[in-house]
Amino acid sequence: MNGWIFKYYVDPIVFDAGYNPINTVTWALILGIMIFVIIRLFQWLEINIDENLVFYTLPYILAGASLRVIEDTEILIPPSKYLLITPIIYFLVFSVTLTSLLVTRKIFGDEFDRPYASIGFIWFGLNLAILTSFGYAYPGVIIAVFLLGSTITSCFYLLSYLSRWLKFLHIKLNLFILYAHMLDASSTYIGIDWFGYHEMHVVPTLFINFLGSARVMFLLKILIILPVLSLIDQSLEDKRLRNLAKLALVTLGLAPAVRNTLRLALGI
Repeated sequence: MNGWIFKYYVDPIVFDAGYNPINTVTWALILGIMIFVIIRLFQWLEINIDENLVFYTLPYILAGASLRVIEDTEILIPPSKYLLITPIIYFLVFSVTLTSLLVTRKIFGDEFDRPYASIGFIWFGLNLAILTSFGYAYPGVIIAVFLLGSTITSCFYLLSYLSRWLKFLHIKLNLFILYAHMLDASSTYIGIDWFGYHEMHVVPTLFINFLGSARVMFLLKILIILPVLSLIDQSLEDKRLRNLAKLALVTLGLAPAVRNTLRLALGI
């Protein structure tokens, strides 16, 4: 049993080997459980989980993703570096985010949103300052990722005015979720097809290896994200659960997009 735990859970963290079918399912289940735990916690704290809170939390996603890139630079040594590897880094970022939220709400009351977001932006800025010291080998990658992701998202936004099924993209949070995942797909495609990187997630790896190109990521994202967004809006009546589920979707798209893009730009 001890060897099984090390093989599927400990070694992927220690050796930064990515995901396998066992830990993928485990982390997904933990994510689902955490969503319900957070809802109960916020109910107890009387914090409203609305779209504004989701957007004000975005700086912490950027900070967490850039923190992961700091680990990629190899400037940290074990065991401290393990704190910045999935899934431990998610608990670390969550702890900092929740602490910032509670402290700013305690100090500023109902006007906590801007101070709360500001702390996240400061954290993100400090991480970028550290990364900038390494120098950018391919800064044009940042532009390429944003252009590709923005173009595809814009096309779907225009299609939403022609198709009734895509009307849910008129909700700005839904559109941003699609945008985050198109940025992720763009960074993955550029990283693998242009720079020879490899995918670390189980299911995308199967499709990429089968088709021989990471272009398939755009199709996979679209076939998954659009139906999921539609289902969330139609089936989840509780706004708190709906917005928290969308925050999870934002994180799953934006965090790897930022990490991939910064890694490519830095050439690491």
